[in-house]
Amino acid sequence: MGNRTNDIRREIEKRRKTKAIPGKKQVSSPVSSLEWKEDDETFVYETGPSDHIHPLFKKEVFIFKILASAILVLAVAIMFKTNSPVFNQSRAFVSSTMKSEFQFAAISNWYEKQFGKPLAFLPFKLQQKEPVQQANADKQGYAIPASGKVLTHFSSDGRGIMIQTKNNADVEAVNGGTVIFAGKKADLGNTVIIQHPDSTESWYANLKTINVSEYEQVDKEKKVGTVTNNAKRDKGEFYFAFKKGNKFVDPQQVMHID
Repeated sequence: MGNRTNDIRREIEKRRKTKAIPGKKQVSSPVSSLEWKEDDETFVYETGPSDHIHPLFKKEVFIFKILASAILVLAVAIMFKTNSPVFNQSRAFVSSTMKSEFQFAAISNWYEKQFGKPLAFLPFKLQQKEPVQQANADKQGYAIPASGKVLTHFSSDGRGIMIQTKNNADVEAVNGGTVIFAGKKADLGNTVIIQHPDSTESWYANLKTINVSEYEQVDKEKKVGTVTNNAKRDKGEFYFAFKKGNKFVDPQQVMHID
């Protein structure tokens, strides 16, 4: 600490002498001060604006990236405004890319394996998971969202099935993943969509309540909502669908549902 103090004293003295030289033009610049006490003495060390520039920041590279982004956006706009068949393949590629859902769960799973900590997209309070329990859960396959019987089968709409349960039953996640949608859909009502690390999706709809938020990381068998009770309030119902890639598949082929 003594050597550091001496260096700072010499730097302060050097600055004082520089300011005291007659006829030398002083360039004013914003400065900040570091202050601390030692042996009942107060030391102040001034730092100039150049000390705050991040060593990895390069203005030229930053400007180049902005210009490149602007050119790319302009090129895509021109491509879609032009009806030339030359751009058909490029337009199809861009459209397909924009419609593809970002694989939050797969990237989060990779990040956790590489660095040992979950990747948080939003500042949710995450609970620590037991690695052994998670490994056992993965080996057991998909869980059942809620016990019940199938009222309408996959062939009814080609997307999912309606399941009847007891009233006020909880609906649970069939596997861990990332919530990519939690809200109302026009044809399904209250809906939760969870994206899983294997790039599959599970849909839970016709819910009375939703208990998760978008981009929240959920574990297997985490409560995502409650079923909607029927008119007599003696039974509950909810809609369940399962998606692989861009296609819905029959949930009864993926897991055992009575």
